Amino acid sequence: MEFEKVEIEGLILCKPKLIYDNRGFFSEVFRKDLLEKITGKKLNFCQSNTSESTYGTIRGLHFQIFPSSQSKLVSVSKGEILDIALDIRKNSNTYGKYYSVILNDNNNFQLYIPRGFAHGFSVLSKEARVHYQVDNYYDKQNELGINPLDNDLAIDWKISKEKYHISRKDLTHPDLKNIKIFKF
Repeated sequence: MEFEKVEIEGLILCKPKLIYDNRGFFSEVFRKDLLEKITGKKLNFCQSNTSESTYGTIRGLHFQIFPSSQSKLVSVSKGEILDIALDIRKNSNTYGKYYSVILNDNNNFQLYIPRGFAHGFSVLSKEARVHYQVDNYYDKQNELGINPLDNDLAIDWKISKEKYHISRKDLTHPDLKNIKIFKF
């Protein structure tokens, strides 16, 4: 497995090695010891989630605050998404900046997103099945979001606006500038 630190500190792009033969391929998709070594943090993924969505769906930008904040390991088993991790750590040099990467069932890449980031994605294929492991349990009371269409963020979701499928809940989230400081 190859790990790549990207331009925003804390984010890790995981690139599993695919071993092919006449039957197909095999891949080791998660190694706790290796991911802990590259992140410098102990990991304890305790919940695994899956979503399936159709083309044009935008989910996010979601996060949980202390004491329920979460790190995530995001992957795609079917289709293709544009995955977005938005730095919302107030003391970070990259606060308000986002990283985007294509995750799909061909490259098998995964994105490790530590606490202090909002997460979202858009579906670029007919359908996509997204998996994410988290290191803290979902807690509705500490769940927050940022409007994925926040003009100041100017995220290019790689979908024409006429094709957007966004939940009413996500559209009613405030823009980043209107969110109070929070703890992770």
